[in-house]
Amino acid sequence: MTLPGRFVGTITGTSMDGLDMALLDIDEQGSIRFLAARTEPLPLTLREMLGHLAHGALDNEIDALGQADMQLGEFVATSIMDFLRRQAIAAQDIVAIGSHGQTVRHRPDGQTPFTLQIGDPNRIAEGTGITTVADFRRRDMAAGGQGAPLVPPFHQALFGSSTESRTIVNIGGISNITVLKPHQAPRGHDTGPGNALLDAWCALHTGAPYDAGGRWASSGVVNDELLQKLLKDPYLALPPPKSTGKEHYNLDWLQQHLPGIDLAAEDVEATLVAFTAQSIARDIPADAEAVFVCGGGRMNNTLMQELAARLTTPVAPTEALDVDGDAIEAAAFAWLAYRRINGMPGNAPTVTGATAERVLGAIYPP
Repeated sequence: MTLPGRFVGTITGTSMDGLDMALLDIDEQGSIRFLAARTEPLPLTLREMLGHLAHGALDNEIDALGQADMQLGEFVATSIMDFLRRQAIAAQDIVAIGSHGQTVRHRPDGQTPFTLQIGDPNRIAEGTGITTVADFRRRDMAAGGQGAPLVPPFHQALFGSSTESRTIVNIGGISNITVLKPHQAPRGHDTGPGNALLDAWCALHTGAPYDAGGRWASSGVVNDELLQKLLKDPYLALPPPKSTGKEHYNLDWLQQHLPGIDLAAEDVEATLVAFTAQSIARDIPADAEAVFVCGGGRMNNTLMQELAARLTTPVAPTEALDVDGDAIEAAAFAWLAYRRINGMPGNAPTVTGATAERVLGAIYPP
């Protein structure tokens, strides 16, 4: 018998700008209803520590890892409790929390593939008194998968159509697509960079954490020489299944492509927008009848215009389907917690490359 009810999902994401939370109600038939969503900004010191860990920039990484794991777990717990208070919902009314945690390393290829997410689920369960599900990615990887992306099955449950071929584009720090065709298993992969390079370059040159609305990029001019260099990145030519992260797409990677090209900073930003848009557009199937975009990148008007210019398919934010584009990733982990509590598989082998479906996540009782 399926256990329905209310589930909370959380994720900090590749951009590390805040903790996204979503509250879902899932009934006996698995129908999904969004109840609320909220983003809580990460404390600056914690955000900086997580960024340094992700880039391998700390001398004593094990101590720093332990501290960040504990601090993020406690932050998630207090943020969830505040989120529930704002909704006038008691902790005992929540079946489970699905916590993705913060990815600090993702190495899906090679002889020793691994992925590591932190944000101690023991502290989340202790601080909330709610059953917590975490560590979603490693079981898929143990079964031969990439461990990512995990959101496509949720996209299928939420956006799948029996009559229309759709592609869902999530533009977070890294971009990924989900290809949804009627009566077929979902397909998808990380296409390459999303906001990661745009935000990093903007912060370096303007001090702002991101280019609001893409206005700074719109003041620049795309440089074709740099664009062509970026498009030769070997990751883009790899066949799916594939996944990537800030371990690959970061400022050091970008700086390797800049020598010999004298550009204004805003021209580099404009070129990065074009690169991001093209790396997404080239992977969207030609027979897609609609493209819907979620994640923070949909708020970058310049990026959305560049993406639309490269496609003949209509492009719209997921709000066109009455779904908050900021809440989808967090909601996916609420849904994955529901799947884990009910012993249902959470991965899509057609996406990750795992040998078979697997039940994902470890359960931490209150």
